[in-house]
Amino acid sequence: MNLFTGTRRKGGTAAGKRSRSVLRALAAAATVSALAVSVTSATATAAPAAIPPGLSCDTGKHAIDEYTGFALCRNNGSQTQTFWVHLVCGWAPDVDGNHVTLRPGESGQSTAHCGKIGTGIGEIHVRP
Repeated sequence: MNLFTGTRRKGGTAAGKRSRSVLRALAAAATVSALAVSVTSATATAAPAAIPPGLSCDTGKHAIDEYTGFALCRNNGSQTQTFWVHLVCGWAPDVDGNHVTLRPGESGQSTAHCGKIGTGIGEIHVRP
C-alpha cells in the first residue's frame, strides 16, 4: 500500500520484498558508516601530546592510588622552563597539577588527582 495516497500498488509482493530488502541494506550501511565515523573521531582526539622541547619526562600513575598521576621532568635545555601534568580523568573533569619551574639541569615533579566519581586516569600529558 502506498502510504502517501492510500492506494495499493500493482506488481505483486516480489516488488515489495525487493524494496524492503533494499531499505534494510541502506539502513545497515548507514549504521555502519555512522559507527565508523564516531570511532575515527574518538581515536583522533585521544592522541597524547608531545613533551615540551628541552624537557625529558617520565609520567605514570601512583603505585597505590590509581587516581593520582605525575610527571617527573628534567630540564636538559639552556633556558628556564615551566611545566605541569594534565590528567584526562574519564567521567570526572580533567585536572592540572602544580606548575613547576626548572632552571637548566634541575628536575621536578608535578602531581594531580582525578575525582573518585570518574573512571580513573585515561591519559597523562605534560604541558608547557
